[in-house]
Amino acid sequence: MKKITLLFILISTAVFAQTKKEYTLEDIFKKGTFSTRSVRGLRSMQDGKTYVSIETDEQSKLRYVAKNNFSDGKLNTVLYRESDLIFKGDTLPVSTDFSDDETKVLIAVDQEALYRRSFKANYFVFDLKTKKISQVSENGKQLFASFSPDGTKVAFVRDNNLFIKDLLTGSETQITRDGKNNQIINGQSDWVYEEEFSFAQAFFWSPDGKKIAYYKFDESAVPEFSMTLFQGLYPAEYRYKYPKAGEKNSVVSMHIYQLENKESKEVEIGNQTDQYIPRVRWTQDANTLCVLRMNRHQNKLDYLLADAASGKTRLLMSEEDKYYIDIEKEQLTFLANGKQFINVSERDGFNHIYLYDMNGKIVKQITKGNWEVSDTYGIDQKKGLIYYQSTEPSPSQRDVYVIGLNGNGKRKISTVSGTNSASFSSDFSYYILSNSNSKSPLFVSLHGNDGKLIRVLEDNAKAKARIAEYQLSPTEFFSFTTSEGVSLNGYMIKPANFDPNKKYPVFMYVYGGPGSQNVADSWGSGRNMWFNYLAQKGYIVACVDNRGTGARGAEFKKMTYLNLGKYETIDQIEAANWFAKQPYVDGNRIGIWGWSYGGYMSSLCITKGADVFKMAIAVAPVTTWRYYDSIYTERYLRTPQENAQGYDENSPINFADKLKGKFLLIHGTADDNVHFQNSVMFSEALIQANKDFEQAYYPNKNHGIAGGNTTLQLYRKMTDFILNNL
Repeated sequence: MKKITLLFILISTAVFAQTKKEYTLEDIFKKGTFSTRSVRGLRSMQDGKTYVSIETDEQSKLRYVAKNNFSDGKLNTVLYRESDLIFKGDTLPVSTDFSDDETKVLIAVDQEALYRRSFKANYFVFDLKTKKISQVSENGKQLFASFSPDGTKVAFVRDNNLFIKDLLTGSETQITRDGKNNQIINGQSDWVYEEEFSFAQAFFWSPDGKKIAYYKFDESAVPEFSMTLFQGLYPAEYRYKYPKAGEKNSVVSMHIYQLENKESKEVEIGNQTDQYIPRVRWTQDANTLCVLRMNRHQNKLDYLLADAASGKTRLLMSEEDKYYIDIEKEQLTFLANGKQFINVSERDGFNHIYLYDMNGKIVKQITKGNWEVSDTYGIDQKKGLIYYQSTEPSPSQRDVYVIGLNGNGKRKISTVSGTNSASFSSDFSYYILSNSNSKSPLFVSLHGNDGKLIRVLEDNAKAKARIAEYQLSPTEFFSFTTSEGVSLNGYMIKPANFDPNKKYPVFMYVYGGPGSQNVADSWGSGRNMWFNYLAQKGYIVACVDNRGTGARGAEFKKMTYLNLGKYETIDQIEAANWFAKQPYVDGNRIGIWGWSYGGYMSSLCITKGADVFKMAIAVAPVTTWRYYDSIYTERYLRTPQENAQGYDENSPINFADKLKGKFLLIHGTADDNVHFQNSVMFSEALIQANKDFEQAYYPNKNHGIAGGNTTLQLYRKMTDFILNNL
């Protein structure tokens, strides 16, 4: 009897030890149970032999900036410690925002977020040699503080004007004086440029440090949008300039300020004011600025070379596209020889690297094939090599390659499948490779130029061991062909105890916007852990990249032109129908959700696809493109005045009467990007169509709907809605 009992205990213990733990929403969104580590502050130093990173002392828990050898990955020296940064009784945060000569570092304190990419802060300069700390300005918070090339000055923006602080004399010079809220902006982009052209700092030091090129935005005629901020006894009203589709944009001009004579010269960019200046780049010649000028339809891009002294320009080259030019792909780099430059283009149907001469003529198409160059990492001009990332193995993966500027000698640097990226030492003798895939979190390793592993910088071993304790299902990638003959890629996460003889509900995730990609072999964030949480509850969670998404060439991406939402919705409905045919799927229980563009898509699917989807959740959705900004919307639809049909035939508001399933509509009331107006008006359309639905608003929250317990509460609300309605 005792032997049997002992055997039973041993067997029970073994089974228990193999049992995976379930987890909670608090584990994902509150406790950080599945958080992983990266290498903070990573950057190569000018000597090409060392790099810096921000580390934490295990005993004191204080941070410090470590200067490490590329050759062996070991600590070379500690540049400074958190204990060195005491200013008037306060300890400043560590930073690796060095001056070019690496003798000083800029530190931002008391950051105050503005929009997606902008914030203002009190900036400080820490001198590594003298260990002295100085405040950049005591006259109010600054934006975009930036060292001059010689490290003796700092330029910044305050109150829509551009300033220079001389670190040697302590003097502060105001360059512009016409800046005014909601009227004139100097050195800082307006809202729509920041959001859609992906830059907020709008001034740039020349290579010799004697000039600053800067944008001036005249947004006086741009219509204002107002948001109510619910705080205090009486709510406040926030007003800012937001050009919706077809409305007036800022009039943008370029200027070059000469530090020697303290004068600004306006750059000649033509008489047309209804246009865009999406990029500027200094060439290798400190007296020549390259200005990229784009028409409002965004299908023609001119490269202008401006003389810094006179402001006069000449046309270097032009590029046109029958749909639109994706400026986010731009990788313009002028070579040190002063005779050539590198950029990327979709001119052959896929995004590839080209070598041009200074007359704008193509010297060589460096990369070629039915795959995309997704990023460039640098050019070893001594050896004539360029390092880049591409989708060559698969649209769902990223690898790192090197190739000669002559198009020869291509070699893959990354060795593990999944999503790879790299950063190189300044002389390209070493590189740091980052890899993750759907099965493994971030792995960061240091290599010599020959590919030899020198040191593992972060393997997330502790995180992997911790994650392994929990019940997670693998991500399965698949593809299928629609009834229209279109091949679509997807992934699914099945319940951990999946039984092919049972039928499961399917909950689909969608974003689907132009050039986006969700079906990627990379480690997911907290959202992916939520998907696994739903799989724990008995759902198959799936995602399909529809037509219009990226990594599959220009025609696949741009075929939604003038008809946003049409083909994307067709493809998501096709995906749901494909799932319904699978023997392990309950075709009557298919739901879908998305955020932002994905919220737009889920709203269309539950209305246009009312007979297919049982339920949907839309978070911060666009519900009519008439409400969204000019640059993004017109890139794909042109203006409402030109293409009213394209705007209205795929607006969820116009299909509210088709709703049949369960629907949850969620929005933040202070969303400066996709305005709360979108959900309010969709809600009104559903009410007037006499449709039952649920809605939730998050007070004073922006497009990300976060802060405090917000994220946890939001995902709990969505989880409950799924469990009760799917």
